[in-house]
Amino acid sequence: MVQEASQPWPVLAEKCYQALEHDRVEFHDLTGRCSVASAGAAAMGLGLCVLAAPEIVAGAVVVTGVVVVGLLIKEALDTYEPRRGRPWGTPAPGARPMPETRPVPVTKHAPPRNTPKPEPKGPDFPPVGPTEVAEGERRRRCEPIPVPYHLGGNKLHDTCADNVPNNSNPGGDVFVNGKNFDALQLATRTLWEVKTNDIDTYKPFVRRSELQKQVEEANRERALAVACGYQFAIGVRTEMHKQLLKALLPDFDIMVMTWC
Repeated sequence: MVQEASQPWPVLAEKCYQALEHDRVEFHDLTGRCSVASAGAAAMGLGLCVLAAPEIVAGAVVVTGVVVVGLLIKEALDTYEPRRGRPWGTPAPGARPMPETRPVPVTKHAPPRNTPKPEPKGPDFPPVGPTEVAEGERRRRCEPIPVPYHLGGNKLHDTCADNVPNNSNPGGDVFVNGKNFDALQLATRTLWEVKTNDIDTYKPFVRRSELQKQVEEANRERALAVACGYQFAIGVRTEMHKQLLKALLPDFDIMVMTWC
């Protein structure tokens, strides 16, 4: 190839044509000059006719996805042959531009393309910030806050609450998790609610209604206490009241207040 490069372009094309890999090279007659019926084209194929032209039009020769542009061939051979007529890189009149690239066909022998692998994700840990905020909010809600008075203003009720054994705040309620509880035994972390009404004397219909109300209150109050890690106890004045509530709340801590 290097030795033949000093020859005129048509001579170079004819002598080197056989050395091309024809199974990888495609030729396109963009100028319309090559006729398959002509002697030259029939003898050497359409490729030689295209290569022997005084110019190579971009897109005339395609090598498996790479376009051989006539301008590059012209620059390589300009030293050996002066220009004749139009420059080699100038398309002939009426020539249609061809795409500069052709996708490479995928065969069973073609190596697989390197596709980027997804980066492994880290462990799905919960965000630290919101968790810390939620825990801080819980501690704030669950911190027992002494209240210097009892709600309701019932003297018997207040006396029974103040005298709960080991009451941490006699004379007032204790505010925990959004509710005022009657008493707190801080040593055992037990919140108390006391019931001082004479339910034994109520008529059956009124008694059932009052018991249902106390059951609903007890469930709500114990849920608030347990959410903050406290135990919950109910104090009543009579054994009958204790048994009536125990039948409806079998797993609750209910006791008779012998101190009031």
